[in-house]
Amino acid sequence: MGPSGSGKSTLMNVLGCLDTPTSGHYLYEGIAVETLDADQRSLLRRYALGFIFQGFNLLARTSALENVELPLLYRGMSRKDRHEKATAALTAVGLPTKLDSTPGELSGGQQQLVAIARAIVTEPSTLFADEPTGNLDSVTTRDIIDILTQRLMPDKLCAKSAGGRCCVSLPLTLHCGCVPRI
Repeated sequence: MGPSGSGKSTLMNVLGCLDTPTSGHYLYEGIAVETLDADQRSLLRRYALGFIFQGFNLLARTSALENVELPLLYRGMSRKDRHEKATAALTAVGLPTKLDSTPGELSGGQQQLVAIARAIVTEPSTLFADEPTGNLDSVTTRDIIDILTQRLMPDKLCAKSAGGRCCVSLPLTLHCGCVPRI
């Protein structure tokens, strides 16, 4: 948590291997991330990291089910297994009846739930969440935080919330872009 412009998104992008650090060292599970090339960082993201983006990043002409299946497709999973896992993830976030809906047919909150389902379907070692409940009502927010922190991603969630209302297992507060020693 921290004020706007303090570097929360930048930090998450570096930790999530979306951006490379300009200096310093970053180890993820003993791997020196700054030494990895783009393909190696892509593999790390594909097999170890999950993301819930603030802007959802859903494919507009693709169903909710297909959006959630996408990271499994990149892993080379069979169509049947992708369908089963994606259906289970969408059911876990409360959208079992929206499998065939495109993002344009869903509310903002439902789109956010599809993005959450897509992030958890791969069961990543670490899940990065950029304001994961920003478009949800308070009841759904509590349900999703419970799903993420208690049932699906215990000890794996690194989240940021502008409003400071999100449960976080790695509570970092940024002050002027600096992370205090823990």
